[in-house]
Amino acid sequence: ESILMSVVLSKDGDRTPRLDIPVSAMIEPEKVAAKIRDAIGDADIEVEDLTGGQDHFEVTVVSEAFEGKRRIQQHRMIYDALEAELEDETIHALSLSTSTPEG
Repeated sequence: ESILMSVVLSKDGDRTPRLDIPVSAMIEPEKVAAKIRDAIGDADIEVEDLTGGQDHFEVTVVSEAFEGKRRIQQHRMIYDALEAELEDETIHALSLSTSTPEG
């Protein structure tokens, strides 16, 4: 995916560069869940789009893969699964809740 650069010519002739972010730089909640599932396997995953803009999400993941891991390690697993989307800001905000099936 590319970022487009354009130049806007104002009324007084001043050229102002502007970044145009493609509309396709959004991700559906189902795709967020699929990327997490691909990375950590069997898990119960809930993804809520907090703003309707497909870039602010609240994610809840329950997985046996978290067994024996500290909360920060569990979250790191989710961040790693969504690394590209966080890096290019397709996902702008991410709220996480992680646990094992036993709690």
